[in-house]
Amino acid sequence: MFTHQHLRKTGLLLAVVTTTALAQPSVQQPKMNQNPFLAPYTTPHQTAPFDKIRNADFLPALQEGLAQGRKDVDAIVNNPAKPTFENTIVALERSGDLLGKVTSVLFNLNSAETTPELQKIVKEASPLLSEYGNDITLNEKLFARIKAVYEQRASLKLDTESAMLLEKAYKRFARNGANLDAKGKERLRAIDKEMSQLSLQFGENVLNETNEYSMLVTDEKELAGLPDYVRELARSTAKQKGKDGYMFTLQAPSYGPFMQYADNRELRKKLYMAFNGRGFHGDKNDNSDIIQKMVALRYERANLLGYKTHADFVLEESMAGSRDKVQSFLDELVTYARPAAERQLAELTTYAKAHGFTEDKLQAWDNSYYAEKLKKEKYDLDDETLKPYFKLENVLNGAFTVANKLYGITFKERKDIPVYNPEVKTYDVFDKDGKFLAVFYGDYFPRPGKRSGAWMNDVQGQKVENGQNVRPHIVNVCNFTRPTDTKPSLLTFYEVTTLFHEFGHGLHGMLANGKYESLSGTSVPRDFVELPSQVMENWCYDPEALKLFAKHYQTGEVIPNELIEKIRASQNFLAGLANLRQLRFGLVDMYYHGQKPTGETVTQVENKVDSVANLFPRVEGVAFSPAFSHIFAGGYSAGYYSYKWSEVLDADAFEFFKEKGGLDNKTAADSFRKNVLEKGGSEKPMELYKKFRGREPSPKAMLRRSGLIL
Repeated sequence: MFTHQHLRKTGLLLAVVTTTALAQPSVQQPKMNQNPFLAPYTTPHQTAPFDKIRNADFLPALQEGLAQGRKDVDAIVNNPAKPTFENTIVALERSGDLLGKVTSVLFNLNSAETTPELQKIVKEASPLLSEYGNDITLNEKLFARIKAVYEQRASLKLDTESAMLLEKAYKRFARNGANLDAKGKERLRAIDKEMSQLSLQFGENVLNETNEYSMLVTDEKELAGLPDYVRELARSTAKQKGKDGYMFTLQAPSYGPFMQYADNRELRKKLYMAFNGRGFHGDKNDNSDIIQKMVALRYERANLLGYKTHADFVLEESMAGSRDKVQSFLDELVTYARPAAERQLAELTTYAKAHGFTEDKLQAWDNSYYAEKLKKEKYDLDDETLKPYFKLENVLNGAFTVANKLYGITFKERKDIPVYNPEVKTYDVFDKDGKFLAVFYGDYFPRPGKRSGAWMNDVQGQKVENGQNVRPHIVNVCNFTRPTDTKPSLLTFYEVTTLFHEFGHGLHGMLANGKYESLSGTSVPRDFVELPSQVMENWCYDPEALKLFAKHYQTGEVIPNELIEKIRASQNFLAGLANLRQLRFGLVDMYYHGQKPTGETVTQVENKVDSVANLFPRVEGVAFSPAFSHIFAGGYSAGYYSYKWSEVLDADAFEFFKEKGGLDNKTAADSFRKNVLEKGGSEKPMELYKKFRGREPSPKAMLRRSGLIL
């Protein structure tokens, strides 16, 4: 669905996530005393001084951060006092501040606007960070102190959040090799180092494949069916590249509309093959071997730590709890989704044949095209009709307004906070009592060096330290349709829901209110992290919310009730096919990570899953695994099921919001803020959900919403 990358300091264990990057180039390396990382920030709210940071600053600051982090750990290990919660667990949590400061900026930039120079820096940094993390988790004396505190946990009388920090600290070490012998620890280090490098390379290869491809169309007749806004964007893209004609790329604002509207079936196929062949061309950007290596290394690592598979290792700490439960969950949803998908594909095929399609079966590159036409016929609704009501600035203000009505928070734009690209907007966020809550960065348009997809990060996490509540700096990054010479950025409805989705993650970060950064905000299990984001999506279908921001960009007219009803009526359009598509991704993830590696090729793996979860004919020369960044470059390995799992949660949760009166009644919102958004990972997710909802979640709301049951 959407990509989310979240980088945060978890004690001293840094999540090295592969993405791609930015920072201003510097011809010569600055002196250490000029390095902006090595002095207190003097910017508003101590935000990152992006205008002063140069590529040459990163490695010196990183080395200093590593040195300081090791010094912090040595102080804990060599403390002559008896191990206590404060002098061991809290001290470890508070250590490595400089390193967290540097890496949060580095990896945020490494996803938003990459340069070859910065990619090289990240490749140098990644093994250093991996080695550093292993030096800590495999430090026997440090683990002995942690274990000593853990073994007396019953008598410590810790509050719930502190007890969770202790449990997480112990498990983080135990789950990362602290109990291994010397040989095992050495092998674990080697695996982690290689994994970090492979993951980075995977992400770079996908970005290269995305950026290197373009399709130039010079004959206007071949653009039949494309709306004016799609043509205008393509003409602008060609002009930027010094070409005459219309240029289409694999970026979402170009690729998606072309597949929806272009009458030229051969060009649709050509673009489909390029998009779905990324990382699968047998060249320098091919990811097939990387997948085989990563799957094997993950399996070996899990075995080394005493787990049967990588999925067993990952899911032990999830809300679902086990590989078998996840597999059963996906299999059960297939039994609901596949029959609905089969009926919907039959309807789509019948429609296509009635409108000139002559083959026996629709191909994958026909799906979006005929779906758009059928949707238009059934509901008299398409993106061309809706886009004028969804000017980007209005939609963003709509997200702000919904947040204000639910939680009382307000947003005020600032012009003096440094940004890493002129397009990035910044905001102060205030609570209902006027108290400062967070800094919010919004970055909404595609650029050549920017990873595709949409995600939320933080540049500074939330924590309480020295009696001060350190407030977070939150980033939302998307890739929406740019303004043209004649029109502002007008979003498709899919882009509207994407903005609200990522903003939901942002709220999880902005409203965080815990003591410890490693438990704060979105530091929760993968199958719980999507709850706040997907709850926010629901407001995009809510008449009360839509009327707050869906206004015609030229006339100011509020979206009419007739269109709102069409949006709601079309919400379940082809939902069986959409559900089956998501389940396909989750099943492939579990096939790679839920068993001993089979040695099967990418094509063989996908063919097996497709026999259950794909109704379109298999196409030679394409595969989605080699560009499946979620699980090979984004932290979702053995966790992609969490999107569907979270749909169960969000549908059940949103029913509660509506039961309690929607935007006008604060009962559900207050409970959601108090028990979910503020709590982060300070308690078990099921316990937090039950405190919010009053009971465990039921899947019936999701099945009803998707039209899979009555």
